[in-house]
This record gives sequence, structure tokens and C-alpha cells, in this order.
Amino acid sequence: QVQLIESGGGSVQAGGSLRLSCAASGNTLSKYAVGWFRQAPGKEREFVSAINRSGSTTYADSVRGRFTLSRDDVKGTAYLQMNTLKPEDMAVYYCAASGVLGSMSVLTDAVFPGYYSYWGQGTQVTVSS
Repeated sequence: QVQLIESGGGSVQAGGSLRLSCAASGNTLSKYAVGWFRQAPGKEREFVSAINRSGSTTYADSVRGRFTLSRDDVKGTAYLQMNTLKPEDMAVYYCAASGVLGSMSVLTDAVFPGYYSYWGQGTQVTVSS
């Protein structure tokens, strides 16, 4: 069982930046691919970004060029750097871990929540215009 803990959410003005962190219990993150999803009120959960065990990343079109996902397996933590935030980025952000996706070189399937076995509790990101 892996527990994921997100942190770093908060309130910023449009154009600002935040860095979200996702830490895994027992420093086991190196075994998994890590994905980030978000859910705004009244909307379905949507894919944001994912990173496999070798560090390859994929992004949703809506965040590509503004968000950067990285991982530090020594610290057992993944980081989502979010720049140039927009009001439409406002949502609860969830990190998730996938053993199946961890070794895949192509992350086409990373957009599907069903591939992830473990989820964090979410962290709120608020962006004001």
C-alpha cells in the first residue's frame, strides 16, 4: 500500500506560479509512474501530466509549456511546477501512482485514471483574475 501526500496548493493571482509536491510513503515512489489530475467544481476529473520511471513526461494540451513535472526518487517526491497560471487552472489537484505505467516508454495511456492504483487526497489551487 502506497500513501501519497500532496502539498503546495494555495491561492495566486493569474500569471503567478505554484509548485505542487507529491510525496510517497516509505520512499517507494521510484517504483511508479506519477500522474497529476485535476477536478474543478461541476466538472469531471481531467488529466494534467504524467512522468514515468525514466523521467519521460507527457502533458495535457491545456498546460503544455506552462507546467513542468519532475521527480526526485532520492526524496521520493514528484513536483508539478505550474507557471503562468490562469483562472481556468483553478481546481483540486490530485497526484496518483501507477505501477503499470512506470516502465512504459510511451505514456499514451497515462490520461486514463484507471491505470493508477494509488491516489492522494488532493490539494486546492485557486487562481484569481
